[in-house]
This record gives sequence, structure tokens and C-alpha cells, in this order.
Amino acid sequence: MIDVKDPQGYRLTTSSQEAARLYNLAQQSLLEYRLSTMQTIKEVIAADPDFALAHCLRGYQFMMYGSFSVLNAAKSALRAAEACAGAATPRERMHIEALRAWADGKTGRAILLWEQILCDSPLDIVALRLHHFNCFWTGRQHSLRGGAASVLDVWSEDIPGYGNVLGMLAFGYEECGQYREAERFGRMAVEHNANDLWAIHAVAHVLEMEDRQEEGIAWLARPEDAWSDRNPFKGHLWWHLALFHLESRQYDEVLALYDRSVRNDGSTFYLDIQNAASLLARLELLNVDVGDRWLGLADFAEKNIGDHGLIFTDLHYMMALAKQRRFQAAERLLESMDEFAADDQTDSAAVVRTLGLPLCRGVLAFEQGEYAAAVDFLAPLHNNDAAIGASHAQRDIIDQYLIEATMRAKRLSQTRMLLAERVRLRPRNQAAIERHRDVARRIFEAA
Repeated sequence: MIDVKDPQGYRLTTSSQEAARLYNLAQQSLLEYRLSTMQTIKEVIAADPDFALAHCLRGYQFMMYGSFSVLNAAKSALRAAEACAGAATPRERMHIEALRAWADGKTGRAILLWEQILCDSPLDIVALRLHHFNCFWTGRQHSLRGGAASVLDVWSEDIPGYGNVLGMLAFGYEECGQYREAERFGRMAVEHNANDLWAIHAVAHVLEMEDRQEEGIAWLARPEDAWSDRNPFKGHLWWHLALFHLESRQYDEVLALYDRSVRNDGSTFYLDIQNAASLLARLELLNVDVGDRWLGLADFAEKNIGDHGLIFTDLHYMMALAKQRRFQAAERLLESMDEFAADDQTDSAAVVRTLGLPLCRGVLAFEQGEYAAAVDFLAPLHNNDAAIGASHAQRDIIDQYLIEATMRAKRLSQTRMLLAERVRLRPRNQAAIERHRDVARRIFEAA
């Protein structure tokens, strides 16, 4: 072995200078959502096939895909990492243990292991990023904030990755409702590293939650090819831009953005599925004609009914199937989820049982015109759905379904309450203000 370190100063167990150089490039590429990340990891392993942490990083990258379709590939990378781990450092071996827990569906244990790594190695940017990623998909908002907050004091501007830490802290602040801190740290992060899409994303979330549509459009204004070298996460930023146009009632621009930058278009990446289905559902709830855009999404959903890699994706599968009135396929999805939930070997089984199934049943009931049933499924989970993962902005589609279901079920007092809450929490949301006034008027006239 040779004495080489990662950009944050931690030892890398490899016999190749070239492998170490490429590993450091791969680490940065992962943080910046580069399309080249997996290829660079392959080059690391080619330079040193016995580099355990490189195999582990490869497994991590597969797991971040959020799909059972690559689970075997992740486990293959895990086995390769374990086979090379004899000379690895304690930090590297703990990373391998975290990958093992994650691949086995023990996400909570993996999160604890990354926290342990950060206790002894607070500059381990990969541990922090994966902790942040998994806290996001398990609804742990305070840990989203807490992870970066707990290590920032040992970082400084001259350490590579500092801007990424600021970006993660910004997003954690945003999900905890601390919008001033979120915007401040997010803008600092982008100033430090303009390539950090997560930090750009954090500021976009603040502008979304505060209904600052014009600022949001300006913040995300980019040429179409601005992020052409990035992975499909770039589509989520275009989704945010579409939301700003949606809330500005610029529906033609929303549809143009959908067709140009958001639609699934054959992608198997979970965010592309979620972005596309959620945006179409929001448009249809506003009575905007979306044409035949659901068709490809429903086809994909039907082919992937058994993939419960992310429960939030299942919810969007249900939207697509129900919107296309493929009710038999929708029932098969529920059956598959029910079967998955019965096996308590993974942490997500309980989430499917308590959140995934009732939310999907609520969406299905809504699209079948059973509005009272939809309310009965969705209302108990109002303000209590974080464990399904994703952000407040993404989960807002659930509230939008619930509000519309109460309207159509003629439960106007419940509608009024939901809209009153929405107006109080988002006082600049013009659509909510108008709907609240309309419902209050209808209740008054019926009295």
C-alpha cells in the first residue's frame, strides 16, 4: 500500500496513485450529480481491483438509484468490497458495513453507522452525503439538518466539499421550516460552488415554500443544456421551475417545460417518474388538459409494480395507473405492496403498511370517483406522512388530493379547515386564498 489520502485528508487503502486520484474525482462527481460518476468509479476499480472503498462507493451509487432493479448489482459490489477489506482502515470497513445494512433494507442501521463514521471522521463527505440522502427518504427532517450542523464546526472554506456541507445544512433548515437560515446558507453554498445542484435546489425550495414565484423563476433560469453533464436530478430542478410557472398560472409554459425537460421519456430513474406524475396530477387538479401524457408513465408503472425500492415512487405509480383507469393494474400494485409490507425484514415494510398503502388507496378511490372514501384514507395522514420520504414540496400533492376530495365529497367544513391552514402557513399563495374565500362563501350561503 502507498500513503494516499482523499481530499479531506483521510487515508485511502490502495496500492495505486492513479486509483486514488480517480477515487477523489469520483467522490466529487457524486456530490455534483455528474453523469460520469459510475464510469469514473469503474476506472478506479480498473486501476486497483483490490480497492475496497471503491467497490463500496460503486455499491452506494447503485443503492442511490432507488430501485430493486439494481439491488443485485449493489450486493455484488458489496461482496467485492468485503473480499478486499482485510487491509482497509476502520473507517473504510465501517462504510462497507453501512452498505451491507442499506442493501439488506436496514436503512436505520445504515444511518447510525454513517453517524458513527462522522463522530470519528467529521470531514467524511461521503458519509455525510449518504446520511443526508437516506434521512431525506425516511422523513427524518431534523436529522437532515442535524447531520450537517453537527460537523460544520470542524470544516473550513479551504477544505474541498465545504460548499456541499453548507448546501446540505441549507436544505435541512428548509425542511425544518427555518427559511431565513436555509436561504442564507443555500446562497453561500452556491457562491462557494456553483456546481452544487443540491444547494441550488435548497434555495429553490425556500422560494417555493414562501410562494416567491418570480424570484424562483429567475433563480432557476438556465439554458436548456445548462446541466447536460448531470444525472437525472437535473430534471427535478426543471420540475421546480415548472412549479413556479404553475403557481403563476402559466400553464402553457408548464406543459412546455414538461415536454422539454421533465417528462419520463423512457427513463427508469425514480425522480423522473415522480416529477412527471406529480406535475401532471397537479395540472389535472387545476382542470388543465394534459392530453395523452399519462400513457407512457402508466406503461412504465404497470411494468414495475413489484419494485418497492422507494415507497414514494409507488405512490406515483398509483397516480399514473389510476389516471389511465387501469384499475386492475392498480389493484395488483396494492396486492404487491401488501405482500411486501407483510415481510418485516426491512425497515420500509412498516412504512408501506402505515403510509404507502392508505395513500395509494386514497389516490385510487379518488380517481374512481369515491371521494368520501378517498378522504377517509388520506385525512388521517394529513401532517403525518413524513416517513414516506421526500420533501414538503413533493408531498404537497397528497394535500392537494385531500383538499379536492373533501370538496367533491361535499365536506366543505373540512375543506375550509384545510384551506385555512394552507393560507395561514403560506399567506402569499394566491390560489389557496381564493379557494378559501370561495369555500367560506359557499358555507355561509348554505347556512
